[in-house]
Amino acid sequence: MNARIGRRSFAMAAALSVFVAAPALALPPMPKPSHDYKLAPAGHYVLDPKHTAVVIRVPHVGFSYSVFRFLTVSADLDWDPANPAADALKATVDPKSIATAPVDNFGAELTGPGFLDAGKNPTATFVSKAFKPIDATHGQVSGDLTIMGVTTPVTFDVDLVGDGQGFRGPVIGVTARTKLDPKAYALPPFIAGDIELTIDAEFDQQAK
Repeated sequence: MNARIGRRSFAMAAALSVFVAAPALALPPMPKPSHDYKLAPAGHYVLDPKHTAVVIRVPHVGFSYSVFRFLTVSADLDWDPANPAADALKATVDPKSIATAPVDNFGAELTGPGFLDAGKNPTATFVSKAFKPIDATHGQVSGDLTIMGVTTPVTFDVDLVGDGQGFRGPVIGVTARTKLDPKAYALPPFIAGDIELTIDAEFDQQAK
């Protein structure tokens, strides 16, 4: 009986090893990103929302920061590394998609009239005006940011995370940072200091 059990155990182990190994054998080669914006192919790119995060850190009376994330984001990027003047970016965020700590009615409070007033201002947008390369992995993007119906000029400091051929085609991945003055948007005075805005984004080139 022990021999029969041993043979069954061996057969099950062998079958399991084939089952586990099969998906690994089917995986395509891992992409090898480059780190030079000039190597990202020109074309039209669209934001990949699965690999994107829009995060804000809001000072709370000078004691701490409240951290929030917006979950519904879209963007289009026209990209030409040889001609930065032709580059263009337009992004849209749904303020109602803000994710907060699990506190009763906090999200409703933040999207209400005292803060984002999402009922009157259902979108926040950024429209670029200028791309300025600094070196292979750093640059700046300037443009108009519209939040709560108020449009202000902002400049993002941008770090290239990686670019090149991804699983589905050419990819550009970046981290962009800027700071916002809460007084420009008539936010409550207890927001004592600049709001920090960080965007991690991955763009996929679209087929022609």
